[in-house]
Amino acid sequence: MSCWDTVADYALRSVGIGERLLPRADFTICQQVTLIGSGMIWNIYFGTLALLSGFFLATALAMAKAAHSPLLRKPAEWFIFVFRGSPLFIQFFFAYFLFLGLKGVFPVFSPLTSAWAGALVVLFLNTSAYSAEIFYGAMQSIPKGDIEAADAYGMSGWPRFRRIIWPTMLRLAWPAYTNEAIFLFHATALVFFSGFPATQQMGDALYYANYFADKTFNPFIPYPILACYFIMLTLTVIGLFGIVNRQLNRHLPQDRRAKIRLRPMLVR
Repeated sequence: MSCWDTVADYALRSVGIGERLLPRADFTICQQVTLIGSGMIWNIYFGTLALLSGFFLATALAMAKAAHSPLLRKPAEWFIFVFRGSPLFIQFFFAYFLFLGLKGVFPVFSPLTSAWAGALVVLFLNTSAYSAEIFYGAMQSIPKGDIEAADAYGMSGWPRFRRIIWPTMLRLAWPAYTNEAIFLFHATALVFFSGFPATQQMGDALYYANYFADKTFNPFIPYPILACYFIMLTLTVIGLFGIVNRQLNRHLPQDRRAKIRLRPMLVR
């Protein structure tokens, strides 16, 4: 089988398209690169949807945490504290058994016991908490002069938030939020270790990397391939977020524009 045949058979295997049987012997580099790359589709799926949906919840949580009313502030503070204070790995297992218990009582929760839905919910809630803390800190760092200028122009309520507070908050938070996005995509690798099952062997990238490592007893080929894929994904995220960052800071002088710097987090 040529490399092109391998790509045609296995490039979309992780989403149920192509050859169903995994190779059993004579593993080639092309097979490993193709199948691990196929699994990356799920990692991108988890990271992208959790990031997009988590952005809006994080904004709402940051606003609630900054509110004067304890009815809004306290629930937001506890939500952020719980999800930032507990390991993501534990959250996966707790959510899986919670959804499993709810499934027995309410069948509507059945999809949440699968990785495509249940793991996504956990990642969504987790990144919302981390992002909310970033947005809240940026909101507290907005220069008072900007708020006073808005008041002087007669802005209040929603117009002031939409035109002054929210854009300034994003501009200040974006470099740190970029790092959170990178950490989120890296955290999608933990889905493999969670209790959420992969249906019909349609697993993520780490699923296939582990498969090849077990079959060949050589982890020094599949895991570096997996690392290269995540490095390329990280560079893509940095590039896309860098474009947004330049748009957010386009009105500022060059020397005052915030730079995006990758600051690796040792423990999530």
